[in-house]
Amino acid sequence: MNYSLSKTDIKKEKEKSVLLTAWRRLVPLMAEEKWAVALAMIATLVSAAVTLIVPIIIARIIDVYIAGHNFSGVLSYSGLLTLIFIVGVISSYLQIRLMGGVGRRLLFNLRDKIFNKLQALPVAFFNQNKAGDLISRINNDTDKLNQFFAQALMQFISNLILIVGTGVFLVVISLKLGIVALIPAVFALVLTQLLSPWVKRTSLASLQTLGGMSSEIQESINNFKVIVAFNRLDYFRTKFKEANEKNYVASVAAGVASNIFNPIYLLASSLAQMAVLAYGIYLIALGNFTIGLLIGFLLYVNNFYTPLRQLASVWPSLQLALAGLDRIAEVLSFESDLKIAPKKCSRTMLPNLVMEFQNVSFHYVAGQDVLKNINFTLERGKTYALVGPTGGGKTTTASLMARLYDPSQGSIFLEGKDIRCLEPAERVKKIGFILQEPFLFNGTVRDNILYGNEEFQAYSNAELMTVLKKSHLAKLLTRFSAGLDTIVTSSGDSVSLGQKQLIAFIRATLRQPDILILDEATANIDTITEQLLEDIIKQLPATTTKVIIAHRLNTIENADEIFFVNAGSVVNAGSMQHAVDLLLNGDRQS
Repeated sequence: MNYSLSKTDIKKEKEKSVLLTAWRRLVPLMAEEKWAVALAMIATLVSAAVTLIVPIIIARIIDVYIAGHNFSGVLSYSGLLTLIFIVGVISSYLQIRLMGGVGRRLLFNLRDKIFNKLQALPVAFFNQNKAGDLISRINNDTDKLNQFFAQALMQFISNLILIVGTGVFLVVISLKLGIVALIPAVFALVLTQLLSPWVKRTSLASLQTLGGMSSEIQESINNFKVIVAFNRLDYFRTKFKEANEKNYVASVAAGVASNIFNPIYLLASSLAQMAVLAYGIYLIALGNFTIGLLIGFLLYVNNFYTPLRQLASVWPSLQLALAGLDRIAEVLSFESDLKIAPKKCSRTMLPNLVMEFQNVSFHYVAGQDVLKNINFTLERGKTYALVGPTGGGKTTTASLMARLYDPSQGSIFLEGKDIRCLEPAERVKKIGFILQEPFLFNGTVRDNILYGNEEFQAYSNAELMTVLKKSHLAKLLTRFSAGLDTIVTSSGDSVSLGQKQLIAFIRATLRQPDILILDEATANIDTITEQLLEDIIKQLPATTTKVIIAHRLNTIENADEIFFVNAGSVVNAGSMQHAVDLLLNGDRQS
């Protein structure tokens, strides 16, 4: 399955309205916050009502009370205006407080949702996508949504309400003067509609280049030892410079796009006020208008274009939020192809067989098979060796055994049951896999050897040591300065590569799985420790089947059967000498 995340600019929306698109995508995110959003909406409506009612009151004060020299009326209405302003301030505060909480909770839930989705996706997804870009989607893209919800959403809605409400007041007060005031806005809105797709594309490009730069930073930090060892600082400097320049260019373009609407609406506002003032004075001269109404009308014009200018500032934030949402939605849209298959699970197998590959083919890239129609069985309690040239498919075969991937064709049966029918917990309990490059987590040796092992989680260190002694694993802890309490970091810098493999070995064998897969598990271990590991393996339950991948022949000389893996096939190599001959020939061919 193709799990590659898109790196191209987003296609133009098929929906007729960008606002309709935004509404359809953002509403589901607010489902759990409907009451907070509803209260914030009420506060927004109150704040908008305050803004709409003030100009008409001021017009009345000028035309009735100031013109009539009724100063007591002026004072009374001034007190009323003060109360109205206080109500507006309180409602604005409540709206900001409520939506700030909504934004933070949305950020928390969305990041949690993305991380859980990543946990559910198969290994193939992470093989096809860079970790830095995924981190950028979790951190940066979700933060853009948080900023929009916390700061811009209610401002966006409030501005829409004010624009519509003020437009109605302008037309009701004077149809002709209202049309004069609104004409510049029509041209500004047409320009907005034409420029919006470009703004969104530049915003998405900025987010994508930021993700690319994060990937370069992560790669150079993770591989810093290799960079220094091979003196390739210049190479990564060049790669980072290229990524940084791409981000710089994209960010500048996004900044220009984000601010392009403000001068357009400022010009429209200035033109509207000049036209209204000129035409209003003309109407006053004709006796068809009053000074108070003209002042109130100009306030309404200002109240119409100020939200438009603010909307122009908020609009790029909406476009950026939608661009981020597109990138987040792309991750959330993926479904794992390693699902539990409840049908056609079982088949009859001989009692002594533990695993069977039946007509299995596999490819990472369509049309390029790594394994082709392979068939073999593993018997309970036996030791099997997989040998072959580098790149021949040994690790791929072992990964299929552990269901890190599913076959492209065919079936794999574990104890007579299709491996695709097993729940993950059941499969992990039955199959232990020591990876070629073992991964450690931040914590202690104890934390790492008990990772995913619920059986011994509640044990004290003393109780756990008793279990380790029974499993003949306690001797391995002498290689660690503080035993179970030795501090381990995910980078593995606190322990040697050989110690990492020891931790992985303890972690896998402590479970006493039905099948134990060792992928070059002793490659970085000294001869004495390797012999100790072999002794521990021999003392595993007699029913445990061992599958060993190794290049060193002494590691596999005691195997019951040897399989030669190369060029898409897995064949029984027979004797040790035959395996050596096949390996030598395979290396020459490769």
